Amino acid sequence: MDLGAGRRGVDMGPSAIRIAGVSAKLRALGYHVIDAGDIDIRTAEVQEIEDIKLPYLPEIASACTRLAMEVESALDGGEFPLVLGGDHSMAIGTITGIDAYCRKRNKRLGVIWIDAHADINTPDSSPSGNIHGMPVAVALGLGAPMLTSIGGPEPKLTPDRLIYIGLRSVDPGERALIRKLKIEAHTMTDLDKHGVYSLITKAVASLRKEVDHLHVSFDLDVVDPMVASGVGTPVPGGLTYREAHLIMEVIADTGYMHSMEVAEVNPILDVRNASAEFAAGLIASSMGKRIL
Repeated sequence: MDLGAGRRGVDMGPSAIRIAGVSAKLRALGYHVIDAGDIDIRTAEVQEIEDIKLPYLPEIASACTRLAMEVESALDGGEFPLVLGGDHSMAIGTITGIDAYCRKRNKRLGVIWIDAHADINTPDSSPSGNIHGMPVAVALGLGAPMLTSIGGPEPKLTPDRLIYIGLRSVDPGERALIRKLKIEAHTMTDLDKHGVYSLITKAVASLRKEVDHLHVSFDLDVVDPMVASGVGTPVPGGLTYREAHLIMEVIADTGYMHSMEVAEVNPILDVRNASAEFAAGLIASSMGKRIL
């Protein structure tokens, strides 16, 4: 899906990651991999924009509703859902599906959001109206009712069970909301000051006390554009190749990550599928691949 973004092309991200061999990499680690295919989504060319402030809202809501059902079903079946994207508005569906599963089993959901952007805008605060900048707000129960009501009207996530990693481009309204809700947020400045390993280790340890099911939402634009250029909203000064892998290795070692999504892979802006290759390797690290 690329309906939630300001630039076209991320709808081809899942295909690019598949071509990069993500299934083969996971099978080499001993996993049984089932590719459930794509969620069918109407492209922008066959739709009319009903609300200029929230472009393609009905189709995004429909896609996220179907994705939520797929994710919940996978978890019910004892599987680990790995969701490939696609613009980050898909996280509305992913988190909704996980929340439904956790509620049935009295589990506590926590999210580590690894991203250059906070994605916590509401329709009132968003400079662009693009829904890929709103999924965190929606998960917290804030924003367009057509989105917050997917899977039920209650919030799918609480602020104390959310941690940001790698922020470096935050809108004024987002900054105010993060402070108001007292969300734990670690910017690239924090990572530079305190070191990636120390900071991520403390973050996952603190969250571990509060949650049973950890979901990791990884936006490829958290990585420096020199490493991964195939993203729609690149921001200089991001994670290095090794920093990104280290973060995922540390999270994986905790043993309580039970779902993951990788968003914003844009092959149109990429060079020889290098960003998708990086994303596939990152997924392998998150699932246990190590140097030795």
